[in-house]
Amino acid sequence: MPIDGRASGQGRVFQTSGDQHIEEHHHHYGAGTGSLLAPQPVGPRPPHGATVPDSVRVPLVGRAPGILRDRADLMERLRAAVTGPGGDVHVLHGLGGCGKTAVAHALFTEAVRDHGRVGLWVNASERISLRAGMLAVAGDRGATTGELAAAASGQRAAADLVWHYLDHSAQRWLLVLDNADDPTVLEEGGWLRTSPLGTVLVTTRHATSPLWRGIGSARHPVGVLPEADAAQVLCDLAPDAGTVESAQKVARRLGCLPLALTLAGSHLSHQLLESWSMDEYDRKLSEDSTALVDQGAAGTGSGQSRHLVGRTWQLSLDALAGQGLPEATALLRLLSCWAADPVPLSLLMPVARGEVDFGHLDPPLAADRVEPALRGLLDHSLIGMVEADGRRCVQAHGVLLDSVAAGVPEVQRGVLAEAAGRLLEAALPQEEDTSAEARAELSLMASHVSSLLGRLPGEGTARLAVRVVRQVFNVSEFAVALGMAHPVADTVEQLFGEEHPVALDARDVAGQALFRMGHYVRSEATHRKVLASRERVLGADHPDTLRSYVALQAPLDLLDRDEEAVGLLRHAIAGQRRVLGEDSAETLASRSLLLDKLPQLGRLEEFHAEVAVIADCERYLPPDHLTTLTARLNYGAGLRQFGLYAEAEPVARRVLADWIRLQGPDHPLALASLSLTALVAHGLGKYGEAIAALQELIERRERVLGTQHPFVVENREWLAEWRAEGEARPDRP
Repeated sequence: MPIDGRASGQGRVFQTSGDQHIEEHHHHYGAGTGSLLAPQPVGPRPPHGATVPDSVRVPLVGRAPGILRDRADLMERLRAAVTGPGGDVHVLHGLGGCGKTAVAHALFTEAVRDHGRVGLWVNASERISLRAGMLAVAGDRGATTGELAAAASGQRAAADLVWHYLDHSAQRWLLVLDNADDPTVLEEGGWLRTSPLGTVLVTTRHATSPLWRGIGSARHPVGVLPEADAAQVLCDLAPDAGTVESAQKVARRLGCLPLALTLAGSHLSHQLLESWSMDEYDRKLSEDSTALVDQGAAGTGSGQSRHLVGRTWQLSLDALAGQGLPEATALLRLLSCWAADPVPLSLLMPVARGEVDFGHLDPPLAADRVEPALRGLLDHSLIGMVEADGRRCVQAHGVLLDSVAAGVPEVQRGVLAEAAGRLLEAALPQEEDTSAEARAELSLMASHVSSLLGRLPGEGTARLAVRVVRQVFNVSEFAVALGMAHPVADTVEQLFGEEHPVALDARDVAGQALFRMGHYVRSEATHRKVLASRERVLGADHPDTLRSYVALQAPLDLLDRDEEAVGLLRHAIAGQRRVLGEDSAETLASRSLLLDKLPQLGRLEEFHAEVAVIADCERYLPPDHLTTLTARLNYGAGLRQFGLYAEAEPVARRVLADWIRLQGPDHPLALASLSLTALVAHGLGKYGEAIAALQELIERRERVLGTQHPFVVENREWLAEWRAEGEARPDRP
């Protein structure tokens, strides 16, 4: 029986004689509405050391259809997998824009809402987003802050940690790995696995990868919609814009591509100044002469989707220009310089505040037009609002961004690259900042810098990319830095040659990342090549050349070539004293390394002579500088190696307290200080104290590094030996 319903204000009444599914998206900009760019209250920040976002429970997708058309059979198969025993991988493959993510979103929603599954969503488009998302999954399933920090710094296998917690989850789950268009991102490190406790769903454009053919994997092609269903998508989104027959014509012209249909329907249903019918929209499509198919993509099957999406976004931008918002074009072109990952709104604040002048863009982007342009792009579904790591962000589909970037006039490319680079550089944390906040900011920015270099290569973007790789390394994301460093270095070398200073900087970071990840031979080879080039191009006393000497000695030390390592280090220190000065932080850091190297060669007198570096650090560096703490730690370890336990004891106690105070008890150097404290107590015959410290060390290292880490195995051997010694000999007074 019909119900007479009324609505007031912003309420709605929906009535039907059959089933209906309603999904509405509202953007309210009335009086009192806060600015999109204004600061917003956020929830609690992650604990100290957290590097992963808080968004794996929410699919970070720009658009999801209210009604999923022509996917009933596929959804039934996927639904059976989710509700079944688990332990399998399902791969949705097809050309870009065919709705793979829409299917995954629908299954995710059902799994959580109807089947009690924990839904976990990870962006697998790039290594850094995959790694950050999977570590967030581990944190969601119970991993501790210490374990996550160890995985992030390369001290524990990250993929093993994630799958350990997935395999021991208290609840069954569905894990979506979205936009895995480069299967090697999943293959390297073994991120794609199966578990009896859940189902993995992958979306990808890559249909033939051997990775999808493993045991427990099922592939599902996802294509364009049948014409009738495509037309119904348009009618769902814009029911008042025309008949089913008119919708079929538009759908046919759009190639029945779900993404293009969504954009077209949103355009038709959100018009303000004009009100086109579907027939008029179809005629506009016929009149458009600018959409071109990327001939290089024609053979891959993705050219058609890019061609059609390109037509649709340009129509929407033309409509916005007709409404007095030509700045929307400039803003979307700016966004197209970056990656398809969330873009923090704070990145655009310098433009909105007038701190940078983008009046030279075409169309110009004035400060007071940034927010209206954002609103226009939101209203036309060209971007979506998402949240990542507690930050409000905008996000556009990758195919859309590719199409926009391809349509930028040649004369504007360099101007856009400079503008996009300035904004990214302004948003980066200070280079010396290694805090958890800096780590989170770099996680959001890194993919955008890589994308900028790929889309608009130049010396400015190359320098920026190398800076970001180095900062990622400096916040102890060694595995991520290694994954980024080689592609960046390859690109820079292709642009400027192997001996360009920026290319050498990129290879230098790659060599340091190789060292931290335990690839000592490759690290040595990389650093030797960089050193030879820097000596030839920059000269022996250039600061970068001297840094290469310091970098090369590190892998040599661990390859048991101590004499050569010390010789390189002394050569670097002599040059740094001449060029940088005695009070330079770099000079002091290099000198502090001698306190670690000389005891290995048994050079006691030289060791005592170098101890003066600690006083120099205290004199020239700020209080609690990490170089000073490291120098003290190396000094205490050296005293112990020389058997000077009584002198080492107060040093060990002090550095342990300092590292715990400044970095927390599970920081690698805090654990090294605890190890030193235990060894010194053992050397003094204080077996009870030594065993207690060693037991604490083992407990912490097991939690952070895992039970099979070599450090843990060695510490357990010490514990057995010390207990036997303690029973044979009582503690010395």
